[in-house]
Amino acid sequence: MVLTEKQSTAPIEAGAEPGVAPRSFGDVVKAYVALTKPRIIELLLITTLPVMFLAAKGLPPLWVAVSTLVFGTLSAGSANALNCYIDRDIDAAMRRTRRRPLARHLVPPTNALIFGIILGVLSTLGLGLTVNWLAAGLSLAANLFYVLVYSMILKRRTPQNVVWGGIAGCMPVLIGWAGITGSLDWAPVVLFGVVFFWTPPHTWTLAMRYREDYAAAKVPMLPVVATERRVVLESIVYTWATVLCSLLLWPIAGTTLLYPVVAAVLGAACLWEVHRLLGRVNAGKTGVDLRPMRFFHWSNAYLALLFLAVAIDSMLV
Repeated sequence: MVLTEKQSTAPIEAGAEPGVAPRSFGDVVKAYVALTKPRIIELLLITTLPVMFLAAKGLPPLWVAVSTLVFGTLSAGSANALNCYIDRDIDAAMRRTRRRPLARHLVPPTNALIFGIILGVLSTLGLGLTVNWLAAGLSLAANLFYVLVYSMILKRRTPQNVVWGGIAGCMPVLIGWAGITGSLDWAPVVLFGVVFFWTPPHTWTLAMRYREDYAAAKVPMLPVVATERRVVLESIVYTWATVLCSLLLWPIAGTTLLYPVVAAVLGAACLWEVHRLLGRVNAGKTGVDLRPMRFFHWSNAYLALLFLAVAIDSMLV
């Protein structure tokens, strides 16, 4: 169905929401693509492909790699679309998210729900039939955890929401490994831990920037319910855990010296940035003057470069 966000005097099609008028086919496609949150999917793929290199000890089989990435993208898109359906009231209340399709009434909620379920079914069957059923099962588990546990339970009830909800975002590491080997091992578990510890400070610094948004939507993110100092101190703890966990891959996976050197340099830079954030807190700065987005953007680069090092190192073994 073709929709727009503005009130229309034209007749409403059967099943359309009141006050929503027809749009072009291209606009509809863009709206449904936006439901899948492509930028978040990019981050998930950044952690999936390098692990496939690590599992294969070099270039992974092309067909397996492509199938895992394609159906993994559909799985993540399913989870994100269902999250948009569940969070449509929150998204409409927050400046950062009020341009999402459901908040702008570009897609009827029921359509978004059906779209998310169809993507989930296709992704699970696709992974199972073209890769293996372990990868498919892990993908389905990640999807269900993100939707049922994080979106429906944790997000609105506890400031530890992103700590445990972040488990879903760690699963691509296991899926990538399982896609190549058909099993699990300690190496992907270590990288799972890296993403797990990395997620809270990455998300909390974003939430510090948009604290008023989360407060208006009544989402108890840690920066909403705790002082800035406590948020930064907890971010430091998790960042240290991230860096130390990343170094464990060297002895466990038997990497070359390239990986631990890169991991140590990237980790030192990340720790430097998060401790600078504490320095600004101690200097009495608050709000936007803390510049929490500096750490947020650096943490993005940290994860991408660390996993790039995993892939390159795997080619050297």
